[in-house]
Amino acid sequence: MNKYEIIIYWSDEDQAFVAEVPELSGCMAHGPTQEAALAQVNEAIQLWIDTAKEHGDPIPAPKGRRLILA
Repeated sequence: MNKYEIIIYWSDEDQAFVAEVPELSGCMAHGPTQEAALAQVNEAIQLWIDTAKEHGDPIPAPKGRRLILA
């Protein structure tokens, strides 16, 4: 399980829940429910980390906060 902060909110523009990971630049996902957005963003976190490792980019340490629903 990832320990990065995840913020989930409803987007009227997208008509979906959006999940953002502020510590990982550009890492976000969306879904029709909060649960779906969370599942998608957990996959996005792993892809973000894998890509950073592949390119030798730094990976921020998680701050330890987990989930914020807005």
